[in-house]
Amino acid sequence: HFCNYYPVFLLDKQSTEGGNGMKRSVKRTIGLAFLNLFFISICLAGLIPILYAFLLSVSSGSGALTTGLSLLPEKFTLDNYRSILVEKPFLKWLFNSVLLSTGTMVLAMGTSVTASYAFSRFRFPGRTAVMQLLLLLNAFPQILSMFAIFRLFKLLNLLNSHAGLIFIYSGSMCIFSIWNMKGYFDSIPVEIEEASKIDGAGNLTLIAKIILPLARPAIIVTAVMVLIFVWNEYLFATTFMLREESYTLAGGLYQLQANDYSRSWPLFSAAAILVSVPILIIFFCIQKYMVSGLTAGGVKG
Repeated sequence: HFCNYYPVFLLDKQSTEGGNGMKRSVKRTIGLAFLNLFFISICLAGLIPILYAFLLSVSSGSGALTTGLSLLPEKFTLDNYRSILVEKPFLKWLFNSVLLSTGTMVLAMGTSVTASYAFSRFRFPGRTAVMQLLLLLNAFPQILSMFAIFRLFKLLNLLNSHAGLIFIYSGSMCIFSIWNMKGYFDSIPVEIEEASKIDGAGNLTLIAKIILPLARPAIIVTAVMVLIFVWNEYLFATTFMLREESYTLAGGLYQLQANDYSRSWPLFSAAAILVSVPILIIFFCIQKYMVSGLTAGGVKG
C-alpha cells in the first residue's frame, strides 16, 4: 500500500521544493534589483555636484548661488573656457603640474620598485625595523616639516624650483609605493624565480623579464596614485612656489578663487573641469588594472 503512494509522495515533495526554489529565486532577483537601484541612486547623487559645476562653467552668469531651482543655464557659452585658456596662465600651470607629476612619478617609482622587491625577497638584518621606521616617518603630518624644509630650501636656493618639490614629493611617495608594492611582490610565487634561475636567468633578466611583467598592475596603479597625489597637492605647491608663473594647477585654482571670489565662479568651475579631465582620461585608461593592482597585494604582507 505504501509503495503505491510513494511515487506520488516524491512528486509532491519535488513540486514543493521546486516552488520554494522558485520563490527564493524571485526574492533574490527582486533584492538584487533594489540593491542595484540603490547603488545607481547613490552614483547619480554623487554626480550632481559635478553636473552642477559643469553647467555653471558653461553659463554666462556671475554667481554660483541663484534663487531659481533650475540647473540649466539661461545662456550656453564657452567663454569661460576660452578665458581660462587664453587670458589666464592656465597652460603654464598645466605644464608645471605635468612636470612635477611626471618627475615625481619617475623618481619615486624608479627607487621604490627595486626597494620593495628587495624588502619582499631578501631577509637582511634590520629589514622589519626599516619598514616600520619608514611607516612611522610617513605617519607624521606634512605641515610639521614645513618650516624646516622652507629654511632648508631658502639656504639651498630651491624656492620656486621644481627640482626641490620633486625631491620632497618623491621622498614622501616613495614610502607609500614601497609598502603598496611589497605586498604585491609577496604574492608572486618564489618558485617562478627559482625556475628562471635554473634556466640560467640572471638577476637583471629575472627582474626585467619575469618580475616586472607580473607586477605590471601594481606598478601602473601605484604610479598613477603617485601622479594623482602630486597633481592635486596644494600645501607644498603654494608654500614653496612664490611666483605666479611657477604655480601648479592647485595653486592657480586657489588664486582664481581668492582674487575673484564674488564674481567669477563660472570661471573657477571651468578651470576645475579642465583640471579634472586629464586625471579622468588616465583613470579610464588604467581601469582594467585597478582591481588586480589594489587587491592582489593584500594576499600576503
